[in-house]
Amino acid sequence: MPPRHIDAVIPAPEEIIVPTKRVACDGGGVLGHPLVYLEMGEESFIECGYCDRRFVLSDHPHPESEYLDPAARPPEAH
Repeated sequence: MPPRHIDAVIPAPEEIIVPTKRVACDGGGVLGHPLVYLEMGEESFIECGYCDRRFVLSDHPHPESEYLDPAARPPEAH
């Protein structure tokens, strides 16, 4: 692989605003990655180790609920 040009622009990772500190990421699209669940802890953001998506806590967060699935996806995606 040839070296990158010094002036090459590297796009910033995708940033997604979320209402809870627990999120799920599958990379999105056909070429995604395994579904992973991420917990922000004391921080207000977390980055996915697979795809570098950055999940940022909303200014108006919702309380956690065990009844809500953080990875709400259509049935055909399972």
